[in-house]
Amino acid sequence: MTRSVTAKIFDFPRNAWYVAAWDHEVTAKAPLARTVAGTPMALWRGSDGAAAALADACWHRLAPLSKGTVMGDELQCPYHGLRYNAAGRCTSMPAQKTINPSAAVPSFPVVERHRYVWVWPGDPDLADPNLVPDMSQMDDPEWAGDGLTIEAGCNYQLVLDNLMDLTHEEFVHSSSIGQDELSDSEFEVARSGDRGVTVTRWMRDIDPPPFWLKNMRDKFPGFEGKVDRWQIITFEAPSTIRIDVGVAKAGTGAPEGDRSQGVNGFVMNTITPETARTSHYFWAFMRNYRLDSQLITTQLREGVRGVFAEDEDMLIAQQRAIDENPEHVFYSLNIDAGGMWVRRILDDMLAAEGRGSDADRAADRADDAAPVLRAVVES
Repeated sequence: MTRSVTAKIFDFPRNAWYVAAWDHEVTAKAPLARTVAGTPMALWRGSDGAAAALADACWHRLAPLSKGTVMGDELQCPYHGLRYNAAGRCTSMPAQKTINPSAAVPSFPVVERHRYVWVWPGDPDLADPNLVPDMSQMDDPEWAGDGLTIEAGCNYQLVLDNLMDLTHEEFVHSSSIGQDELSDSEFEVARSGDRGVTVTRWMRDIDPPPFWLKNMRDKFPGFEGKVDRWQIITFEAPSTIRIDVGVAKAGTGAPEGDRSQGVNGFVMNTITPETARTSHYFWAFMRNYRLDSQLITTQLREGVRGVFAEDEDMLIAQQRAIDENPEHVFYSLNIDAGGMWVRRILDDMLAAEGRGSDADRAADRADDAAPVLRAVVES
């Protein structure tokens, strides 16, 4: 079964938490410029170490505050020296004692969690910290790892599509993590409330691809033989995807819950839309074995960096083709079931904000998508 969607640039919800930066990127030395969901922001830390985010444009002449100076708990405009506190209120103006009561810039709610600085670009009254997506493996002492940021030249939903369907590994990553069994295996798709989707795939009694064979030998020197491999993809709105991945010696009980004879990792992904055609892609690879080995941490980070570079090339090419063929119609396959649920969730979030296309949403509900979005999808 297939369904079609017109190729278009997809909008992004604003009433949501997005990662603006790694925590170490935001300092008290100088402000950081970052555009989140189409909103330019200046981020910095006050004297107490708390992160703050203001609109990156001075009230006076729209000079970028990200080019300014951190002065204790205030940010000073680089053009005429106006100062702002973390709430965006102007506290000082040059050459006058009276401060114009309208002198303020928008401030944005900030939460620091899981080694990231999260911001809420929408209605601040709706900014519930409990809605920050779960990325707990990032700072759990039982897990170790590192990651990087990709400045992706594509719409953020293309990255979500890529991560929700990992059968592309067979073709894009054939030399590292891809193998024929990806397309041949069954998978399950399940909704989690109104904000989550999970795609689960098991591949039993297979040869490990090069990436996973190396990891097995890091933990079990000299390992040979077949493995059971798993990929459990968990999406949490608006744009965070954790992928529970690993392999274990075949027949040792991994599908039933005993992963002791294997290696387990979490590919952590959170994608922040910058503009309609660009996004900040924050990722990390976390593992629960050989936690003290910086060598393994570095090797895994660099290995995943190489894999993601192949994805980046494909996504940039896809974005270029979309821009060149704006009327093209996409046809979705069974393997797109998880990504289709993601898009439906995002459509619903946009609708709640009074944005998005009512016609597109009506078409989504009326088409024959139901057989594709079933709980169990077979190849």
